[in-house]
Amino acid sequence: AGSKLREVFDKINNLLSGKPVQTEGQTVSVTQHPQGLEFVCYKLAEKFVKHGEGEVSFHHDSAFPIAVVLSGIWELHPRVGDIFLAHLHKKCPYSVPFYPAWKEGTSMEEYQRMLGYEVHDSKVEEQDHFLKRMSGMIRLYAAIIQLRWPYGNKQGAHPHGLSYGWRWLAQMLNLEPLADVTAMLLLDFLEVCGNALMKQYGIQFWKTMFFIQKSYIPRIEAVTSSGQMGCLSRLKNFVQKCLQAEEIPLPKGILTPSFWRT
Repeated sequence: AGSKLREVFDKINNLLSGKPVQTEGQTVSVTQHPQGLEFVCYKLAEKFVKHGEGEVSFHHDSAFPIAVVLSGIWELHPRVGDIFLAHLHKKCPYSVPFYPAWKEGTSMEEYQRMLGYEVHDSKVEEQDHFLKRMSGMIRLYAAIIQLRWPYGNKQGAHPHGLSYGWRWLAQMLNLEPLADVTAMLLLDFLEVCGNALMKQYGIQFWKTMFFIQKSYIPRIEAVTSSGQMGCLSRLKNFVQKCLQAEEIPLPKGILTPSFWRT
């Protein structure tokens, strides 16, 4: 509910503003320790990324309520936003976007960690689980860049707005595609913020969609084996439908004005 989200936002904002906040039966304040504020910013940013790789990866719609709170907090407390990006880029290098290259002297285990895989006791997580986590983090990022906290003063620009999404898309299409990963991330990104990018960039956006269909999808196909076609087929269908309809559908779960009355 919108009212519940406001409560969450106010509590986080109060904590970061140095006000005493009730939690688990005790009162806490960042002023109680010289590094209190820095610690809270760090842990809070980390928590938002964890919501992306956990909650959002399983429930796509949850990207929007989480993102709108973070967007508002970022506006008032830029330090949280900076640390959020640092955590996000470390956990999901594709959010930069960046495909880490293997360097001589790097162990396979270390390299897999650089690619974003979780490695425990030399066991690497399964590909499906890895893709799900990356998908959740990209969806959260794509939601953040288009949302503003509705109760802010709106005087300044969005602290990390759609221009960053436009840049991400352009940089992504300049990279050589990877099997599995590239098709999934493009689809996630376009499903979540394609509509917002279309409204903002108009004809330039449609040129990009046409480029994806004509030039980039064949390049993804060239590196994709027959057993990895699922994501690529969905991306193909999505781009084709959008170009035919000359419209990008609104993402599922977007927060409507009526949501804030709940």
